[in-house]
Amino acid sequence: MNRSRRKPAAGAPHARRPPVSREQPPGGLYGALDLGTNNCRLLIATPAQNGFSVVDAFSRIVRLGERLAQTGRLSDDAMLRTIEALRVCANKLRWRKVDRVRLVATEACRMAENGPDFIERVKSETGLRLEIIDRETEAGLAAVGAEPLVDREAETALVFDIGGGSTEVLWMRRAGARFETVAWTSLAAGVVTISERFGGGVDVTPTSFAAMREHLRPMLQEFAQRVSEANGGSAPVPSHLLGTSGTVTTIAGVQLGLLRYDRARVDGCWLDSDDIGAVTSRLLHLTYEQRAANPCIGRERADLVLAGCAILEEIRLAFPAQRIRVADRGLREGILTMLMKEDGTYGRTA
Repeated sequence: MNRSRRKPAAGAPHARRPPVSREQPPGGLYGALDLGTNNCRLLIATPAQNGFSVVDAFSRIVRLGERLAQTGRLSDDAMLRTIEALRVCANKLRWRKVDRVRLVATEACRMAENGPDFIERVKSETGLRLEIIDRETEAGLAAVGAEPLVDREAETALVFDIGGGSTEVLWMRRAGARFETVAWTSLAAGVVTISERFGGGVDVTPTSFAAMREHLRPMLQEFAQRVSEANGGSAPVPSHLLGTSGTVTTIAGVQLGLLRYDRARVDGCWLDSDDIGAVTSRLLHLTYEQRAANPCIGRERADLVLAGCAILEEIRLAFPAQRIRVADRGLREGILTMLMKEDGTYGRTA
């Protein structure tokens, strides 16, 4: 599966527009949009021999869920930012004449009192028909998107997707040549909600970081206990961890010492669990400005990265594997895979 590198929000230090094909490829075009608590992401792809090939991509940090935990509502400013990004997505889909789409919204729209009203407003102002999916559907799609990176020699894997408003965690077990989801959970905790709950993420101290972890620990430990029971009482130690989305890709970029984010170096790379702990410790002792200056973090993520680290540290504690594989892929890729499989076009060329 070929993908262009991710495009961070405008102004992020490693923001680069991926190369875009100007020709309509054979086999029809598919679109997948993921509107989360923090990001708005779009992929447009065509079936290809190895699955699919990305034709166009868009990603912007919109912070739709900003202050949602305090107010219970999507704010006017957040909705305006998001609609502006969605207009870009709508124009890309129209310009590309995309044949098949699935456009989903996740935790922020699930939780907000005015979430359904916002979906109607999006349809009215952009023409996009967004679907608010439940947590089980989100977890399943994330698993489909990440599964190609599960080690083919593994017997089990713990797949996680740390989002802005929720974190999906799945225990996967080999079933012949494929992997099946044995147990899953969706935690009502993401980088935006945890950051806001514990002071905003700018001035993070070892004490506030420890408080984040203590808040998260019961959630992960409860799921680890369920996994242990499903395994006949054995310890929940997977063959490896597999992490998707911004937190784990950012940590990988920092650990690799990249001078700018490089998806080709990050997607599919392996990290030692101890190296992740070392990166977390290093970031915890940096100021906000120092974090923002890192080319793999940037100002858009500098106040969120430590909340993501706290979630990841608790995942590592509950599921102590020695290795973690990093995936710069997830929900959108899962959507594209499912759409193409439904049509019988996945992995095919015209």
